[in-house]
Amino acid sequence: EAQLVESGGGLVQAGGSVRLSCVASGFVFDDYAIGWFRQAPGKEREGVACISRLEGSTYYADSVKGRFAISSGNARNTVFLQMNSLNPEDTAVYYCAAVRIPYSILVVPGGFRLQGDWDYWGQGTQVTVSS
Repeated sequence: EAQLVESGGGLVQAGGSVRLSCVASGFVFDDYAIGWFRQAPGKEREGVACISRLEGSTYYADSVKGRFAISSGNARNTVFLQMNSLNPEDTAVYYCAAVRIPYSILVVPGGFRLQGDWDYWGQGTQVTVSS
């Protein structure tokens, strides 16, 4: 059974940093694009970052460019989201998701979106940024 598990969330002070991990099992991770999303109370889920494991291309929401970085781990089933210069507006539940090839990641105003549906979702990890 395909599964994604996020970890690394917690409480961090404004201006601080945290690194989230997404660990996959049950499928060939390198054949997927991996995305990070977040959802804050009262807000829609938004795409934060995305990486194509085959091509190495990365995509970011404008709101996090220069602050967040998505990368592949040494373990081929792991993707990280490094989050720097955090502010309270970054407080949210962060989710990772995966979509199998073929896929199309579209650059749109404000960031990116997937053409179609993501195949798998994790359960999320809470990130709370205090002032």
